[in-house]
Amino acid sequence: MTAEGRILHHDLVEPKSDRVAVQAFLKGRSLSEEEGRESEAMAALSKAIEKYERHAQAYERRGYVNLLLKNYEDALYDYTKSIDISKNNNHEAYFGRANVNYIMGNYERAIEDFSTSIKMSIPLQPLYWKSRRLKAECHLRLNDPRGAMLDMRLFCKRAFKPNDPNFKYLGEVHMKYGKVLLDTDNPKDAVEIFQSALAKDCVPNREKGELLYHLAKAKKACGKPGFKEDFRKAASLGYEAAIA
Repeated sequence: MTAEGRILHHDLVEPKSDRVAVQAFLKGRSLSEEEGRESEAMAALSKAIEKYERHAQAYERRGYVNLLLKNYEDALYDYTKSIDISKNNNHEAYFGRANVNYIMGNYERAIEDFSTSIKMSIPLQPLYWKSRRLKAECHLRLNDPRGAMLDMRLFCKRAFKPNDPNFKYLGEVHMKYGKVLLDTDNPKDAVEIFQSALAKDCVPNREKGELLYHLAKAKKACGKPGFKEDFRKAASLGYEAAIA
């Protein structure tokens, strides 16, 4: 239940029967979230699949466990089976397959699946923003900074709450987006992004020297005052490029 972009209430509706496939899946899903119990989770999820071979959720969770175990080819198989069974209506499986391809360096394939995950989810879901962040990272790895700009811009504008899994990446994305803007001759916009990062205090102290250095470069490039002071602050924080 939502109103004006806020989640008011949510419930998970799913089968709760004594059937072996259901119980095995629920057990496997629970175990998949417990560190060190991946083998047990794998066994339970495989049992669910044996009992019901078109169990899309079981394939998706087993793909996740295979990902944790670095069985990447097996993870790709499981995620693809989940996608095929669910008739292209499973954004978690698309995200999982994209994540595996990202780790394996198959960035173009990952971008395709991250894009589908974005289309199938909504901005109220953390997975939507995980997909945008990693899709942008794929573009950067392909030396396509302009392709990454929209996803980074939207991510930086989002007001994540501290308990959102995307919250911890705000500083990293701000820093990368600012650098991309600076490198693509958009210093004015870069200044705004770097200043936004400082206002939100989302960049770790150990990286603030680097942030101030790039802020100073952006200010200087677009003729804004204060860049000398930012260079001095960056140097006082030990950022080597500013000291030089």
